Amino acid sequence: MNFQSLNKLFLDRAEENSNKPFLWAKINKEWKSLTWRETSEKVKEFSSGLRAHGIKPGDRVVIVSENRPEWIVADLAITMIGGITVPAYTTNTEDDHHYILEHSGAKAVITSNNILANRLALATTRTKECKLLITIDNYNGFEPEGLNIISYNEINNFGKNTIESSTDHLDKIQPDDTSCIIYTSGTGGRPKGVMLTHKNIYSNLLGAEDLIEIIGKNNNKYLSLIPLSHSYEHTAGLYLQVDLGSEIYFCEGPEKFSSNLLEISPTLTTAVPRIFEVIHDRIKIQMKSKNFIIKTIFNRSVKLGLKKIFSKLNFIEIIEYYSYGALIRNKINNQLGGKLRAFVSGGAALNPEIGNFFLALGIKILQGYGQTESSPLISANRPEKIKIETVGPAVKGVEAKLGEDGELLVKGDCVMKGYWRDEKTTNETIIDGWLHTGDIASIADDGFITITGRKKELIVNSGGDNIAPTRPEGSLTFQETIFQAMVEGDRRPYLVAIIVPEEDKTSKLDDAEIHDLISSEVKKANESLSSIEKIRKFIIVRDPFSTDNGLLTPTMKIRRHKIKELYGEELEDLYGSKAK
Repeated sequence: MNFQSLNKLFLDRAEENSNKPFLWAKINKEWKSLTWRETSEKVKEFSSGLRAHGIKPGDRVVIVSENRPEWIVADLAITMIGGITVPAYTTNTEDDHHYILEHSGAKAVITSNNILANRLALATTRTKECKLLITIDNYNGFEPEGLNIISYNEINNFGKNTIESSTDHLDKIQPDDTSCIIYTSGTGGRPKGVMLTHKNIYSNLLGAEDLIEIIGKNNNKYLSLIPLSHSYEHTAGLYLQVDLGSEIYFCEGPEKFSSNLLEISPTLTTAVPRIFEVIHDRIKIQMKSKNFIIKTIFNRSVKLGLKKIFSKLNFIEIIEYYSYGALIRNKINNQLGGKLRAFVSGGAALNPEIGNFFLALGIKILQGYGQTESSPLISANRPEKIKIETVGPAVKGVEAKLGEDGELLVKGDCVMKGYWRDEKTTNETIIDGWLHTGDIASIADDGFITITGRKKELIVNSGGDNIAPTRPEGSLTFQETIFQAMVEGDRRPYLVAIIVPEEDKTSKLDDAEIHDLISSEVKKANESLSSIEKIRKFIIVRDPFSTDNGLLTPTMKIRRHKIKELYGEELEDLYGSKAK
């Protein structure tokens, strides 16, 4: 295929699939769809409407909305006129929105509900450029002077009379033109605006296609859960599905993920590790209520499945695995919709124990790795060869190597155009065409990549040992009564931890009982850790890390600097005379 732009790719697929369903959302408790043709018409209408309201090639337009059909229509419409989409998280504060609006120089913002619209209307009062607010849902909030507030439907109606001109700019869009500016979620400091071109994203599609082809490219149903404002979902959940001609279903939310799986029976879905942890825990809880025979069969099935992964089954074990073991695996698979070809895990490191649990039950779970700066996919486990403790080999079109200090460097068409309005950091990050990821890694002889830590997050203890915090944190959160954890120990003799207990398992216990319970869980976690990784002391906090309190990024990564600021004194006490 002769690629020119993501918009032409979409229009080609829309023509091929015409009356087939494309975008699904639950409206009034019923799943309703837009066909490819209907979506194409709405994109053209909205694009023309934006042009009628002064949006020109090169203009930045921010989108702040939950995943829904209108989000995709807006994204495609903006880029169809040569504009640049700026996705932003619904969890952003007013200050976050102000920064992105002002830094990007956005001319307009598209949002959904009343709460979000009000927050954005307030943010626009401190910006110079943004004078247009488009609301998908009805709005009755704050209306600052000088801000034109108009509904999504009104924009569409404006565009209906000029549909024929909506694609006029298409032939002028070039592969190296910027398609979107995605702001990093910011585990520390202000986020940077990553400029991704049409070619950047398309090169990622080719790499992902190569993986998907093994499990099946056709007749895919995709369940979208991760926010479309995240580069991972923007590429894999939107444009990859466009390329594959898939049906996209918008999940009703994390709490509805399991029920949506049953309703939709998707063939493919992506999720962050926390989702897999929740499903794992639910399966374990279900098994506790079963009788002795079912428990025994389940445990035996998992044990045989794990042995199949790491060694070989003998003749008797093969019979067991493919007889009653199949019953267990089919039952679990049916709970996930029954047609799932693969789970794809991304956004953060997946605990290998969780990953192997699913693999043992015959559920393919592919851990990938990437960065916004690489559009984002860099590597992924291949369906025919999964090493869950790794992030797989580099995907098609990506070259990977290690720097002298062990930093992972990557090169390819997926590497970003640069950081918006930040040439200095761009030149520090991309050197001789190589993207410096900031991640410490190892690459095996077979090309499989293992991420061992983040350069900026590595803990260097007082003995000079480098410790990646993700491993001890993963070991802690794998324990049944530990919900969240963060470890610290930079320039200290040992590691300490901040631990958030599972509320449903500790709500009826007093402080002393909770401390004893967590203490025993920490001991269990330490059994799988090296001496320098072991947790020596800890504090217990009852308020979970969340996006609302600013301790998690929108992609559920912990904001270490924020947590350290909040609990700094308590952490110091663990090393001082006050420590018990």
